[in-house]
Amino acid sequence: MISNEIKKYVAFYETERIIIDKKLKASLNKRKPFSLYNPAAYILESSGKRLRPLLVLLSAKAVGGNYKKFYNAALSVEMLHNFTLVHDDIMDNADLRRGNLTLHKKYNLNTAILTGDILAAVAYEFLLKDSKVNAQKALESFTKGLVEVCEGQSLDTEFETRTSVSMQEYIVMIEKKTAALARTCCELGAYLANGKNEDIKALSNYGKYLGIAFQIQDDLLDITADKVEFGKRIGGDLLEGKKTYLFIKALEKAKGKDKADFEKVIANKGIKENEIPKYRALYEKLGVIDDARSAIKSYTKKALTSINKLSNKNEIEIFHWLADSLIKRNK
Repeated sequence: MISNEIKKYVAFYETERIIIDKKLKASLNKRKPFSLYNPAAYILESSGKRLRPLLVLLSAKAVGGNYKKFYNAALSVEMLHNFTLVHDDIMDNADLRRGNLTLHKKYNLNTAILTGDILAAVAYEFLLKDSKVNAQKALESFTKGLVEVCEGQSLDTEFETRTSVSMQEYIVMIEKKTAALARTCCELGAYLANGKNEDIKALSNYGKYLGIAFQIQDDLLDITADKVEFGKRIGGDLLEGKKTYLFIKALEKAKGKDKADFEKVIANKGIKENEIPKYRALYEKLGVIDDARSAIKSYTKKALTSINKLSNKNEIEIFHWLADSLIKRNK
């Protein structure tokens, strides 16, 4: 039985997601040249969870602000996020994103690179529209987030050429590549709504830990999700030889022939598609799927411990609901 409180949160999320979608669709309307802005619109209009804009709005609301004043800031983080996805897809040579052709596959490589660049630039343009209070802090947070995302992507790429990566190194990488932007979203909403320092810190840590949990969940879904729901090919990380949470944990725990099989993935820089079931079975045998689920719960708990320190206790529960929704997602 779904409580009335949860129904209220779901309704809030769905309403705001529709508003964000409409505003994103209109954000680049009539801009020229069409050869640049049409591909950008294609990316922004593709269906997504809109988690990051929602974090901006919820964080502004949590510190007592009128969240409806910060839609431009919310759009800015979604634009920045999509900039990272466009370039990430190029680097991974990915075919699909959210069930649709990636930008470089639908258009071409040069168009995709330039589209990513314009999304990052326009993101700043939209953020500035809402930066009436604490503008310097907001811009510093936004820029720091962008810098860390790029650093995280670079580490991720570096890991592909290394024979070993420690779990500690992996966590640092995803803290930059994924969690930094979630942290930035929470900080932005709180800064722009003139929140107190202790509330900004609580929201910032919530975003960071939720982002880490989110990425480990993404690693897990890559091997356990349904392809139709996930919108990407299953086992893509293994095919590309990526050192994910599950792979690193498996390499730590494996012995004998099992360890040799995982070392072959590194040596061959990936596996063949028909080997995916074999490696999924190895993950299950070694217990790393359960390890990943435990890690997701652990980082989610840290996020909730952080948000419980929020001054306005009436705003805490929706952050609990959001975290619970994310760890139960299937795409």
